[in-house]
Formats: sequence, C-alpha cells, structure tokens
Amino acid sequence: MIGEVVAPATGTNGARSRRRRARMLRPAYWLPFVLLLVVLGFGWEVGARRMPYLFAPLGDIASVLTGDPGYFLSNTLVTLGEALVGLGIGFLAAFALAVVVSEIGVVRRAVMPLAVVLSVTPLVAIAPLLVVALGFGMGPKVVLTALVCFFPILINVATGLRAVPAPVLQVYRTVAASRLEVLRHLRVPASLPYVFASLRIVFPLSMIGAVVAELSAAGSADGLGSVIQVASSQNRLATVWAAIFVLAALGSLLFWLVTLTERRVLHWHES
Repeated sequence: MIGEVVAPATGTNGARSRRRRARMLRPAYWLPFVLLLVVLGFGWEVGARRMPYLFAPLGDIASVLTGDPGYFLSNTLVTLGEALVGLGIGFLAAFALAVVVSEIGVVRRAVMPLAVVLSVTPLVAIAPLLVVALGFGMGPKVVLTALVCFFPILINVATGLRAVPAPVLQVYRTVAASRLEVLRHLRVPASLPYVFASLRIVFPLSMIGAVVAELSAAGSADGLGSVIQVASSQNRLATVWAAIFVLAALGSLLFWLVTLTERRVLHWHES
C-alpha cells in the first residue's frame, strides 16, 4: 500500500524535475539574463571612460582577479568564515527566542519591542565598543554579523511558528497533545517555509555584515572588507571593484544554495 502511494509521487517529482531542466535549457529562459549582462557591461565600460575616478574598466578588474587569485581566495575564506559563524550564532539565538515568544505571551510582549529597537539601531556605531569588549580579531566581527542576522530570523520564525491553521491546532488539543508534541509535529514543520525565507535574506546579508564589521571594527588585515579599505586608501580602484564583485558572486551563490536546499526539503509545500 505504501509503495503504491510513494511510487507515483516519486514519478511525479521526477517528471517535474525533468520539465524544469528542459525549461532552463530553452533560450527564452536564460537569454534575457545574458542580454541584460551585455547591456550592463556596455554601460559599465561607458561609465569607466567618462568617470574613471568611479568605475574601473572590466578588463582591469579581470586582470586583478586573475593576476593573484590566491590573494582574493584567502581573504574570501576569512570573510566567509566570519559570516557563517556569525550567521550560525544569530540563527540559533533567534530560533530559540522565537520558540519562547511563540509559546509565552508575556515574553513576546516584553521581547518583541526590544527586538524592533535592536533592528533599527545602527550596528556600525557599536563596532568600536565590541572591539573594546572583545578585543581585536574575529570576535567583534562575528558578534556584529550575528546581530545583523538576528532580527530577520526572529521575525520570520516567530511568525511561522504561529502560522498554524486553527482547525489543525484544535485537533491536537482534542487528543491532549503536549506543548512539546505540538511544537515538534505541528509548529516547527509549519514554520519551515518562513525559516527558509529568512535564510534567503540572511545568507547574503551575513556577507554584508561581515564586510561592514571588517571595515568598522579594526584589528585585522584579512578579509574582503580589509581588501576594500586598503585598496581605497591607495586609490586602486580595480582592486576595490574586484573585491566587490567577489562579494556579489559569493552572496549570489549562497542565495542559490539556500534556494536549492529549500526545493529539496520543502518539495511537499505549495510554495
């Protein structure tokens, strides 16, 4: 009986994947993006000729990237490490707090206004205080990145944990399910689309947070933020833009990985 149910579902998922791959190979799918890149590249070159103090030619940027790829790779790994560690800490703290505020109304009414205040606080302003408190090195950058990622995760997960259909929740209450059982079997699965929505936001955002932390929290010469800062002070515009392009590519890659993981995990969800 189980095989009869699972086999058609598996076949449906496989057919859907094949149709998606076939659609991606059609020119109508990828050609608009390629044309947009060509237009943007042409506009960039025009801007580099007219405003050389602002834009570097794409050829110069490519030469910088290919001339010393190890330099950019090592600094990218530093920034990526700071971003992922900060994101991990921010995610665990925000998820735990979201569970608490979704279960206890008093805590929700006390914490959420404070979380809103934190979200609108210019975190760059507290970077020097973090250096004083945590010293030089990776610590202040990880904390600042965690703070940047904390609020979007908290809001999305707290909303997802409470986005349970009332009739389904009533069924669990009818069979005298405990809070832990409701949380495990109902609230957490219902919150997964919201969790992935927050991850699509905070994975690229963690890279921004790490770079901002490197620019504002002194104490390290490594990382793409430090590369941008040093190259700017030496008027090496091509190096600045090369680091920015690496950041953009890395953020896009992280976004794509989260989206791919979401499709694998939430294949059952209507979204």
